[in-house]
Amino acid sequence: MTDLLARVRAVAAEPDFGLPAALRAETDQERLAAAGRLLAGVPADRLAEPGTLRPLRVAVVGTFTADRVPPLLRVCLLRAGIAPELLVTGFDQLVVQLTDPESELARFAPDVTLCLLHDDWFLPADRDPTDFPALEAALDARLDVLRAAVTGFAQAGGSIVLHTVPLARTESDSVIAYRAKARLGRTWRRLNIELLRLGESDLPVYTLDLEAAVGQGAGLARDERLYRFAGMAWTAAVEGGYAELAARFCRTVAGLAKKVLVLDLDNTLWGGTVGDDGPAGVELGPLYPGNAYQATQRAALALRRQGVLLAICSKNEESVVDELLAGHPEQVLRAEDFAARAIDWQPKDGNVGALSSTLNLALDSVVFADDSPFECDLVRQSLPEVTVIPMTGDPAEHAGRLLADGHFDTLDTTATDRSRTESYLASARRDEAATAATSLEEYLGGLGIRVAILPVDEYTLPRVIQLGLRANQFNMVRGAHSEATTRRLAASRDHLVLGFEVSDRFGREGVVGGVWIAMRTDHWLVENFVMSCRVMARGVEQAVLHHVFQLASAAGVGRVRAEIRPNERNRPAQEVYPAAGFEQIESREGTVRYEIVLPSTGAAPEWITVEGQETVHA
Repeated sequence: MTDLLARVRAVAAEPDFGLPAALRAETDQERLAAAGRLLAGVPADRLAEPGTLRPLRVAVVGTFTADRVPPLLRVCLLRAGIAPELLVTGFDQLVVQLTDPESELARFAPDVTLCLLHDDWFLPADRDPTDFPALEAALDARLDVLRAAVTGFAQAGGSIVLHTVPLARTESDSVIAYRAKARLGRTWRRLNIELLRLGESDLPVYTLDLEAAVGQGAGLARDERLYRFAGMAWTAAVEGGYAELAARFCRTVAGLAKKVLVLDLDNTLWGGTVGDDGPAGVELGPLYPGNAYQATQRAALALRRQGVLLAICSKNEESVVDELLAGHPEQVLRAEDFAARAIDWQPKDGNVGALSSTLNLALDSVVFADDSPFECDLVRQSLPEVTVIPMTGDPAEHAGRLLADGHFDTLDTTATDRSRTESYLASARRDEAATAATSLEEYLGGLGIRVAILPVDEYTLPRVIQLGLRANQFNMVRGAHSEATTRRLAASRDHLVLGFEVSDRFGREGVVGGVWIAMRTDHWLVENFVMSCRVMARGVEQAVLHHVFQLASAAGVGRVRAEIRPNERNRPAQEVYPAAGFEQIESREGTVRYEIVLPSTGAAPEWITVEGQETVHA
């Protein structure tokens, strides 16, 4: 095997598109850190085909020396499919960088700002270990400074990431009375609770629970020699753990969260082979290993309840599987928890691809979990876009494997997420109705489609933000607006951010799209238009655009313009503007601009009923 660092050194002279995969396979932290240092400044097109890695601007600001974090973070981001542009500010510059509008951080305009904190920044240098009221007052004062700095910077754009702060052993051991140790623990946890609470606000501020991660295996938070000698507040283990947590968050911001978990059945969701052992003979129940398989099912169910789609890919007889899903008293997952299934004797790589097509989601949205090394390798080789989780070894570890890497992490979950499986099952019923209809017009006319289009509010805004980050196929300008920008535009009087919901006789789809509009004096500009792929081909996009035309005309505007950045992923959206009557007026630097003169001669599809306000603020 070629040495990893030799490959990294060679990439400057010769592109190596296999290097991100090699980085994912490497486990030695020192080698990864060295690779990260060598990769600083290496263009993304040396590491992957153009457009494969998602660009992201990430800033690291801290209260201590964190020189080893950026190289590890760079590698973790590349492993996650991100081409990072990193900014690392100077020692203990966190508050200055966040509060100065002309700071290096502000000029960098990051998509994600990682704020690294350590315990001594909060603790008074000359504190009396017995004076807890003074300690609590000092912690509150520091927290107020941090809260003000973070809140102010959050208005500018991008996501800000804080973390809970582990307390070093030397600090906790300096208190010798056990009752006082208990109070110190409570006092410190109150600080961390307040940091967590900052991550629950309406601002684009998030908090990673680093203290919990340290407690789960990262070891001591601080190496005293390194801290006293070089101001390095974290051990190598904590630095590596933090880089992984931060990369997981950045993957979410970059819109790379997975959406589908495809599960094998035999020896994955239960022990044994149902075809041989029968539904009553599989291992599933309160005793080991049956309880381990139940834990795996509960983990999958928890994901389903938060918007992840579950699918079955199993070599089995469908009737036997149906019997177990419906009748086994210890079965946690039932048939209605799965949005799609492929239960037959066909090769699994083909079935995984078919499931992806059925759900109308790209292969890079799919995670495949199977106990068979053969099946895992087959899918990994045939479908490299799919993330594979081998469910081998002790079944007690299976649930943890499904969740460990945060493949499905999202910034927020909405009501639409929680009902996603039901929406896909309803879609299957629509497909049945389409098969029975004699024509497309009869099918669409019989659906009773209603589209409600309204400016976003506190309930619909999180979902529109999520769609802007995650939608791939119907996203005119991917990454056009950060969470902070969308929130600011929604409150602005010269912008309009619309969300729209779709329902029909089969059920509610929830909020499925959003439109960002700059309301200029002589024209309106549709800055971005996104929509869930599951409502495409029903005329919803034309109904929404027609409603925008009506709003613009009511505001006395005679023209509407729109932009799109065409790419391989958003092909389904590229004909939407011409189909609505727009004429192309410019194509420059990868962006195509359109314009339509009002009043439009077109109309919303006759089979759609549109609900929405008739005017907006001028």
